[in-house]
Amino acid sequence: MFRVGIRDHVMIAHSFRGELFGPAQRLHGATYVVDVELHRASIAPHNVVVDIGRATEALRGVLAKLAFTNLDDHPELANVNTTTEFMARYVFERMADAAASGALGPGGSELASMKVTLHESHVAWASYEGELPRRE
Repeated sequence: MFRVGIRDHVMIAHSFRGELFGPAQRLHGATYVVDVELHRASIAPHNVVVDIGRATEALRGVLAKLAFTNLDDHPELANVNTTTEFMARYVFERMADAAASGALGPGGSELASMKVTLHESHVAWASYEGELPRRE
């Protein structure tokens, strides 16, 4: 399996609901380093998994909608505990949409799977990984 990775970061604010979260129930900020790994069985005919530049632009677009905002104010995220795990899947789903739409270039239709990791610090991170439907 061939893999290529891209990285960006995003600064957000949010709060959590529930006693489990202790002081994180209050509004607080996070800066996530976001890694996206794209997996493909073959790299023919162009010898790339996807166009790294296009993939980077797609990730930048996904994160731009979140950057410097309070996630609690996003209509699609209202009343959701936007944990690192949840947000890893959120980014995954939007990057999967980008691959399906052709935004990653010709190789996007051949992707087998993807992994998105959000690093919330140098000692803590969460990932979401899954297969991608193959387009013909």
